[in-house]
Amino acid sequence: GELKALGMESVATVLQCSGNGRTFFQHEPSGSQWGVGAAACVVWSGVPVRRVVEALGGVVAGARYVTGTGGEVLPEGIDPREVVVERSIPLEKGMEDALLAWEMNGEPIPLIHGGPLRLIVPGYYGINQIKYIKRLAFTREESDARIMRTTYRLNPTGEEADSSQPTTWKMGVKSWINHPSGESTVQAGEVLIDGVAFGGTRAVGRVEVSTDGGETWQDAPLVGPDLGKYAWRRFALPVTLTPGTYTLASRATDTAVSVQPAEPVQNENGYANTGWRAHAVTISVS
Repeated sequence: GELKALGMESVATVLQCSGNGRTFFQHEPSGSQWGVGAAACVVWSGVPVRRVVEALGGVVAGARYVTGTGGEVLPEGIDPREVVVERSIPLEKGMEDALLAWEMNGEPIPLIHGGPLRLIVPGYYGINQIKYIKRLAFTREESDARIMRTTYRLNPTGEEADSSQPTTWKMGVKSWINHPSGESTVQAGEVLIDGVAFGGTRAVGRVEVSTDGGETWQDAPLVGPDLGKYAWRRFALPVTLTPGTYTLASRATDTAVSVQPAEPVQNENGYANTGWRAHAVTISVS
């Protein structure tokens, strides 16, 4: 009730697990073998963190991070710092547009998606969107919880993770093709290639599609609603295909002209796979 009295804002964001695309890494990292299914575009509604801070008199001097703690009941006999879901994000990002949300697509957030209250950090990976948040702190240092300290780090393949390595905060520009898939039978003639693209913390400015594995590219129009810079955009391109085998790929560019890379940053746990080559699909046309 007190939070709702501060007013409500809504934002459409891509909610994506940092392990989305893990199955495409060649070194076969452990963890859920996500292809492109660990992502969605969601409209969240709640109160901006900055508004809560203003109502409570401002941020303590020297704070550099917003640290959110989840409300999970922790098992006894285990060091709580090893299991607690607690993540820190830069203070500037938290004050810019982070949200304490209680609605998801116009309905109360269900427990499975982090209700009754979830921290939403637009443009950041899902691990930073703390479910059933019970505490929001403004800290000088990053959380020392294991989930912040050594997991969700982009440590090089074969190396142990530590807090000096980059963490999975900002999502990179990314796209993939939903149709046709490599499992579908495609008839010769006009084929509609469609998919989704997003820019992480920026809007999508352009999507290109290739039917020859990246040798040549053509622009694919953006279609459907534009729900804001943190949401994904659909793209659709009709092409004429004759019988044969084709490797279809998509490549997105954000409004700051950052281009989706051909290859991901290699890392031990298979996080943050934005490489277009790994997301390409090979189809047979008859």
